[in-house]
Amino acid sequence: MKSLSCLISIFIIMSFSAKAQQSCMTEENIKALDAKWEEANLNPDPEFMESLLAEKFIWVHNHYSSVDSKETVVESRKRQKANGDSNNYSRTQSDVKVAITGNTAIVTGFTYIDRPVDPTNYHFMRTYVEIGGKCLLVGNHTMAVPEEE
Repeated sequence: MKSLSCLISIFIIMSFSAKAQQSCMTEENIKALDAKWEEANLNPDPEFMESLLAEKFIWVHNHYSSVDSKETVVESRKRQKANGDSNNYSRTQSDVKVAITGNTAIVTGFTYIDRPVDPTNYHFMRTYVEIGGKCLLVGNHTMAVPEEE
């Protein structure tokens, strides 16, 4: 009987361990996913945006100048892709940090956006949540960093 109890205990531990390993909620995965977000903004990829963004996604832009939803982001990337242009030369992330608590990751850092008019450095804070085994972006807040004078 002890052998059966030990086997059952080992099976349960292995099951929990396998589930933990399958989680998308790792620092490495979240950083890679966030880099793909930047890439999909530079080279418009509406299909990726559709799969990444949670249904109730919200993006608050600089000083609440505008707010986007999943629908508006995906539609914008579709138009940009059709036009063959994102109006950005590059998007470069720096100082990216990830804080994970349970099924939620907060990512902060800077993105320098080089574009024809008004290149800008932004500070960002994005929130990813693991839902059904997939990490989805539920919130994004970007704020322009004032230029030093």
